[in-house]
Amino acid sequence: MLASCASNDIQIYSEDQPVADIREYFNGELKAWGFIQNWRGVVTRRFDIDMVGSWEGDVGTLEEYFRFYDGEVQERIWTLNRLSDTEFTGQAGDVVGLAQGRMAGNSINMKYRLDVPIDGKTIRLTLDDWMWLLNDDVVINKTKMKKFGITLGTLTIFMQKPAS
Repeated sequence: MLASCASNDIQIYSEDQPVADIREYFNGELKAWGFIQNWRGVVTRRFDIDMVGSWEGDVGTLEEYFRFYDGEVQERIWTLNRLSDTEFTGQAGDVVGLAQGRMAGNSINMKYRLDVPIDGKTIRLTLDDWMWLLNDDVVINKTKMKKFGITLGTLTIFMQKPAS
């Protein structure tokens, strides 16, 4: 019970290295690959993502271009605002309100609501997005997607900066 409560506290990662900072990692070009699993753990979709981030001071733009293996293409453009060394917010066209983000050690956590088109309808999901910087080039992202507090699925993404 204590372990499950502590796992949601970003401060448990505060001493972990390398230190993750959204301005540094999400700056320039990134490649990513991922998949979506339903609540049973079955992989239901796979995709590739091309990302480009740019910053002016503490305000950044992150452009994401998703190519699903079933042929669908999606685009999401984030506006990120780094509020302090540990907090940021984010906005995108399909994000409801502001995403609230925190950083500590090698981890980044962002919570937000997202409107997702499914079978001709739009459903609103609550996302709890966790990212861990493994080294200067690689981030692993794991997101729980919930509706009415029930986990409907998870999203796993592997991100990498190109070799310089």
